[in-house]
Amino acid sequence: MAEAVVLEFSGVGETEYDAVNEKLGIDPKAGTGNWPAGLRMHAAGYSDDGTFIVSEIWTSRAAQAEFMHTRLGDALAAGGVTSAPKVTWFSVLAYQTPNA
Repeated sequence: MAEAVVLEFSGVGETEYDAVNEKLGIDPKAGTGNWPAGLRMHAAGYSDDGTFIVSEIWTSRAAQAEFMHTRLGDALAAGGVTSAPKVTWFSVLAYQTPNA
């Protein structure tokens, strides 16, 4: 079963997001680059209250943890993200991309 994660960042915006993705070698707007193994879906943006949100679906929590430990942690630091986000995980019961 796939696992989804929602990350809520304080004090982070598009500038930091772009810097992190550049460090990772990913272009999220074009969907190109060195995406991590196990990642099935990635979306990012601002909530109504201005909080920066990243939402992802992974094949497993272990796949996301591997990415965090081998690449993402360093990229977050290099991109100026110094505080941990609020993290919410949930098991995915259904995942569809109608008309994609």
